[in-house]
Amino acid sequence: MPRPPPARMSDAAPALPGFVPGAYARLLDEYLREQGLASDAGAEPPPARLPMQQWRGRLQAAAAQLQDPLLGLRLGQRIRPAHFGVLGYLFHACGTLGGALRRLEQYQRLVYDFNPLRVEAGPQSVELVWTTQYGRPGPLVDECAISALLTLMRQIAAAPQPPLAVQFVNPWPADVAPYVQALGAPVHFAARDTRVRLPQALLAAPLAHPDPSLRAVLEGQARQMLEALPPREAIVQRVAAELARQLPDGPPTQAAVAQALGLSTRSLHRALARSGQGWRELLTRTRMELAQRYLRDPRLQLAEIAHLCGYSEQSAFSRAYRAWAGQPPAQARRAL
Repeated sequence: MPRPPPARMSDAAPALPGFVPGAYARLLDEYLREQGLASDAGAEPPPARLPMQQWRGRLQAAAAQLQDPLLGLRLGQRIRPAHFGVLGYLFHACGTLGGALRRLEQYQRLVYDFNPLRVEAGPQSVELVWTTQYGRPGPLVDECAISALLTLMRQIAAAPQPPLAVQFVNPWPADVAPYVQALGAPVHFAARDTRVRLPQALLAAPLAHPDPSLRAVLEGQARQMLEALPPREAIVQRVAAELARQLPDGPPTQAAVAQALGLSTRSLHRALARSGQGWRELLTRTRMELAQRYLRDPRLQLAEIAHLCGYSEQSAFSRAYRAWAGQPPAQARRAL
């Protein structure tokens, strides 16, 4: 398996929108206590939905305490259906793995309210795909999420089977062997998307404890919970579109964007906070997503891309892109 240089992107990336279940924090606290360490979460119980930014911070702090860069993999292996709440029990009650995955695609926001899942079915395999639409949470978050999903699939399947392959967007680690052992499949890094590839026949594999009556009840609960979640994408997409329009004239101010959207600055701030998104984080993510789009256009020079993304100098753009993507834009362009 070819390995590029093992330099990995730091988890100290821009702040993130989105949420994970508060049960993830309890899982981490339990693990730290087993290791004889105190959690930094304090005495207050975690909320039902933990902001992704806080989850990443807790994982970073715990990994530093334990001196364990594989903490995400280890936590994911300890997951149980209860940590996924209603959705975990709904998976358990489905008749086939394909049915469980369809519910995951439909209700993912209940357990991972961040980059959306897309299921791509082919003649020989099916792929679970997460793009970087809302950002890159970093190795600890990504590895915990994928390890947890594969662990849950093994728990609910009547005859568990390993995936065909797993890939991450994060740079290569120094040693891939622990990932192969933990995930049970070839693992690749520095990919465009996070993906889990499964045998197509696995979709029809029966689950261990199907319960159609319970499934109907749980699905009704999951639907109600999903409908009750705040519509995060509406305000985020409106602001991102306005940022893209204003960026060629320089970095937009919050006041200028609010005025263009017919909002007060305070109202815009509150709306972004409700979505789990901060102003500076959204500005950075919008710039980087535009940069990725522009890099695919061979007609645009790097200096032009820097200008379109609101940077006065190409060097500033290159530094920002490297901090976000783990590689300079020229190198990223060659890989596209």
